Amino acid sequence: MKRVFYGAAAAAALAIAAAVFWGSGSSAAPQSTFVLLDGSSQNTADLKGKVTLVNFWATSCTTCVAEMPKIVATHDKYKARGYDTLAVAMSYDPPSYVVNYAQTRKLPFKVAIDNTGAVAKAWGDVQLTPTTFVVNKRGEIVKRFVGEPDFAELHQLIEKLLAQT
Repeated sequence: MKRVFYGAAAAAALAIAAAVFWGSGSSAAPQSTFVLLDGSSQNTADLKGKVTLVNFWATSCTTCVAEMPKIVATHDKYKARGYDTLAVAMSYDPPSYVVNYAQTRKLPFKVAIDNTGAVAKAWGDVQLTPTTFVVNKRGEIVKRFVGEPDFAELHQLIEKLLAQT
């Protein structure tokens, strides 16, 4: 019985900490450098000017693999309107698996490998996959999803953010 109580208390404490950390408003996306599969790099400042979905995932994560076609469809639906997607593979994911997955699924967006775990740490110490962030045109995080997003809700948010100047 005590174990259940402590588990619930820990979960509540984490939820409160997340609410305090992320707050109800927007916060600037953390400064990070993303190393892309082609060897180039992109940093957080490069996200400004577009609405961007930053998705932390792993090839070993069944939910991540299951949601990826919906992320691709979302990317394809909005890319012509100033929307971008950046998929960040977790540090424990073997790079060869990530490359193979991206190539065989013909992922139409940028894929980065977080070799050191520094990017996941900077973005709120992401450990659970999938974790997805929506970043507005000003480079601010406006939404965080842990687990597969509600794609209808996500699309409404993207529409709203794309309409903003």
